Amino acid sequence: MAIVETSPERKSLEDVHGSIVIPPSGGKRQKLRRLFTFLGPAYLVSVGYMDPGNWATDLEGGARFGYTLIWVLLMSNLMAILLQTLAARLGVVTKHDLAQACRAEYSPRVNLILWILTEVAIAACDLAEVLGTIIALKLLFGLPLLWGCLITAFDTFALLYLQRWGMRQLEAVILVLVATIGGCFLVQMFEAQPDFLEVVSGLRPSLPPGALFVAIGILGATVMPHNLYLHSALVQTRRIGTDIGSRGSACKYFLLDAAIALNAAFFVNAAILILSAAVFHRHGIEVATIEEAHKLLPSFLGRGAPILFGIALLCAGQSSTLTGTLAGQIVMEGFLHLKIAPWLRRLITRFIALVPAVIVIGLAGERSTHQLLILSQVVLSLQLSFAVIPLIHFTSNRRNMGAFATPWWGQVLAWGVAGVIVALNGKLVFDQVRSWIELAGKSGVRFGPLPLDWLVGAALVALIASVASLLFWVTIKPLVRPSPAWGPPASVSLDWVEALQPRSLSRIGVALEHGQADAEILNRALSLAQTDRKRPDLLLLHVVDTPVTRVLGADTADRETGADARYLDELVQSLRERGYRARSVLLYGPDPAGQLVSYLRKDPVDLLVVGSHGHGLVRDLLFGQTVDRVRHQLNVPMLIARPGRYTVPTSGTTASASVTVPTPDGTHRSWDSLDSDEEIAE
Repeated sequence: MAIVETSPERKSLEDVHGSIVIPPSGGKRQKLRRLFTFLGPAYLVSVGYMDPGNWATDLEGGARFGYTLIWVLLMSNLMAILLQTLAARLGVVTKHDLAQACRAEYSPRVNLILWILTEVAIAACDLAEVLGTIIALKLLFGLPLLWGCLITAFDTFALLYLQRWGMRQLEAVILVLVATIGGCFLVQMFEAQPDFLEVVSGLRPSLPPGALFVAIGILGATVMPHNLYLHSALVQTRRIGTDIGSRGSACKYFLLDAAIALNAAFFVNAAILILSAAVFHRHGIEVATIEEAHKLLPSFLGRGAPILFGIALLCAGQSSTLTGTLAGQIVMEGFLHLKIAPWLRRLITRFIALVPAVIVIGLAGERSTHQLLILSQVVLSLQLSFAVIPLIHFTSNRRNMGAFATPWWGQVLAWGVAGVIVALNGKLVFDQVRSWIELAGKSGVRFGPLPLDWLVGAALVALIASVASLLFWVTIKPLVRPSPAWGPPASVSLDWVEALQPRSLSRIGVALEHGQADAEILNRALSLAQTDRKRPDLLLLHVVDTPVTRVLGADTADRETGADARYLDELVQSLRERGYRARSVLLYGPDPAGQLVSYLRKDPVDLLVVGSHGHGLVRDLLFGQTVDRVRHQLNVPMLIARPGRYTVPTSGTTASASVTVPTPDGTHRSWDSLDSDEEIAE
């Protein structure tokens, strides 16, 4: 009897978890390679700090108060670096992302509420990204906002295609988008010719009269709650050792990664504010919306400036969209242990964001986008504390972090940042709620004896009281009722004598496609049959899917069905002549996966060999892949034969199983299953 460790927990971003290999330490060149391997996660996070939701506050701050609020951006950036570093350390040390950590610490009921709040925050962030994209399309191409909404509904599929390339390629795409944003504003700053002495003086803390609200808006819109969940998962895409040295080295590299990426985000936000100050404040013009800034830029910087402004805005919206998809996947899997297809996850989030945008734009007109942006930032402000406070608790806990727990001075800084964020976001929410109540009072609408502002006020006060009560419990629960240490993964015992006992196969199912991929599928199946002492039976399966079979089923007698039947008959005959026991079954229907599952449940096999059965991106997104559906619905071991070149291993025997069968174009083709020196190509 032996013990093997297995983890019942899902890995964060399981498809790419530990997919990036860290090169060993060595000389200067090797250290540089090692550094570049760690760089990346913070760049995906940094786009949340320069999304369209931040543009309005930066533009307004620069136009109204010149350069005096640059220090607010710098302070916000330092807060962000601290919190994102804590999120990265949580993922590296505990192998839990923030959502998984909340699930381990809080009760199922509290986790459900936290998940709902996080989903609302992600939808609010996506709303800002949608608005930024449709505003950019309008500014660049004159496209009406409602048409822009339609385009943003479908750009999801284009962006999902990028995720198929791999994590490093995705990080490279984001880096290009971020560099494009920075480059556009760098050019505009040189054209605006700001007063650099005043820019430097803006780093000195000061608040002109009336600047408090704008400063709160800048601070409140800086740290995005979903970025903390995202960062704690992205760092786990690196294959980091479990020893203290490896984890310590990773934490240092990720700190550098966060500092570089978030300082780049600070540069973008500062560039927006400086541009607004140099162009609008200098001429006494107050600008509060993105559209106003774009309209006025040609008067001061020439015709090229609005184009660069629109391109930067479009890149900001699209880059944030990519990271929003990953964040949504992380929180759903972490809080609920529920995994759905990325395209469906993205469409749900985008639908939630598009509905209010379409309704408000349709009813209130295109000028309503600024108010929607403000609403998205208020929603994010409400949720931020529910991510920051648990994060500080988890990273300060020695039971889970060990030697990597935040030291006392770091905890003082972190709790100070949390206090500032909670207070300022509370002030932002309070002012916004008061303005909504005043707006409802001015409408003069009454419901019976009660005016509308009373009803709106009562509803908002009840909502805020509920949220405050939950925040209070989230804050004190780890102190008054701490959960047990997360510890190592649970262990299960395996009987290795039984596990390592060879088991003969009596029947092998072979799902054929009547196409070029069958060469590889059959060779895999015949290789298995040759290595078994008792040659197993081969069950050849093929599903006919034509418009006629959808109506007539097994009574179909069209040309394609006849060709499929002859194909299987001749293949069975060839196999029997070479000593294999084989038979074929022709199935009919519009659902190949369903037909295979239904038949094999009645007539089971010991192993099923299938091809990847892919249809291309669009059809796979709509209908799914046959292999995936069969794998999830049928409790049978499967061998997936993927298209491509491979070499059949030497078997030590001269036995050959040359097979000749008709191909779909009417010709014949033959191949050998056990010729050791021959490469079989798709």
